[in-house]
Amino acid sequence: MSSSDSYYIEILNNIPIYFQQYFGIFLYIIGNIGNLLAIIVFFKRSWRKNVCVFYFLVCLFANTIFINSTLLGSIFALGFNSTIQNSSVILCKLFYYVSYLTSTYYPVILILASIDRLLISSQNIDTRLYSSKRMAYFSTSIATFIWSTFALHTLIKVNIQEMYPGVFICYYDLSQFYLNFFTYSTVVQSVLVPFSMIVLSTIAFKNVRRIRAIPRQERRQIRTMNKKDFQLLRCLYIQNIIYITCNIVLSVGIVYATAIRYETATPLQQALNNFLNNFGSVLHDISYCTSFFTFIYVSKAFRLEVKRLIFKMVRKDLTTIREEENNQQEAVKDNIGLNHAISTIGVNA
Repeated sequence: MSSSDSYYIEILNNIPIYFQQYFGIFLYIIGNIGNLLAIIVFFKRSWRKNVCVFYFLVCLFANTIFINSTLLGSIFALGFNSTIQNSSVILCKLFYYVSYLTSTYYPVILILASIDRLLISSQNIDTRLYSSKRMAYFSTSIATFIWSTFALHTLIKVNIQEMYPGVFICYYDLSQFYLNFFTYSTVVQSVLVPFSMIVLSTIAFKNVRRIRAIPRQERRQIRTMNKKDFQLLRCLYIQNIIYITCNIVLSVGIVYATAIRYETATPLQQALNNFLNNFGSVLHDISYCTSFFTFIYVSKAFRLEVKRLIFKMVRKDLTTIREEENNQQEAVKDNIGLNHAISTIGVNA
C-alpha cells in the first residue's frame, strides 16, 4: 500500500468521526428542541384538527425516538468510540431494532402524508372524502404493525458477533442468506421510497395547480383546501426533498457495498466503503432533525404560532421577575419603615 493510499484512507476514516463529534451533537440539540416546539404548536386545537398535522405529529414523535436512540448511539460509537451496545445482548438487540424501525418508519409516514395531500387536492368530491382522521388512524396503525413486525428480524438475527479473534461487536448475523436478505431489502427500500415520494408529490402539486387555475368564484364549490393546507403541502414537499437528498450518499454506499461484496476489496476500497456508510449515516440523520426549521421556513401560520409561544414564555418569565423585584422592593420598604419606627421609639424613650 502506497503512502498516498494511506493518506486518503486516514482522511476517509477521520471525516465521519469529526462530523459525529461536532455536527452530530449539534443535530442532537437542535433536533430535540425543534421537535419539542413543533409538537407543542401542533397540539393546539387549531392545528391538530388537520389530518396532515396528525401525520407530522407521528413523524415528530418517531424522529424524537430516533434522535435519542440511533443518533445518540452513533455519536458515542463513531464520534467517541464508546459502544455500550457491545456490552449486553439485550442492549445490542434493542438498539438495532429501534434504529431500524424508526429510520424506516419516518419515510413511510411521509408517504402516507403525501397520499393524504394527494387525496385532499383532488377535484373529485368522493376522493377528497378519503382524507380523514379515521383513515389516518387506520393507515398509521397498519403501517406501525407491519413495520414493527418486519423489523423483528433484527431482534432475532442481531447479536454480539466475534468479528476478529477476541473482538466482539454488536452486528447483524453473518450468514450469507441473512446478509443477502438485509442488503437487497435495503436496496429496494432505498429505491422505492424516494420514487414514491417524488411521484406522489408531483401529482399533488399538479392537482394544486389545476385548483388555482380555476376562477375564484368556482373554487369554493370544488376545493376544500385552505391556506394552511397549501402551506402544509409545501412543508411536506420540502421534507420529502430533504429526506431524498440526505439519503443519496447512504444509498450510493449501499449500492457500492453490494457491488464489491463478492470481490476482494483493497484497503482503499474498504475505506471508501466505510466512508460512504459512516458519512452517509451522518447526512441521513439530518432529515430527522430539521422538521421544525422546515415548518418555520415554509409556513407563515406556524411562524406566528411559534412567535406567540415564545412571547408567552418570555412574558411569563418577565412577569415572574417583575413580581420578585416588586416583592423585594416592598420588603426593603418594610424594613426601612420598621427601622425608622424602631429608631423613633428609641428616641422617644
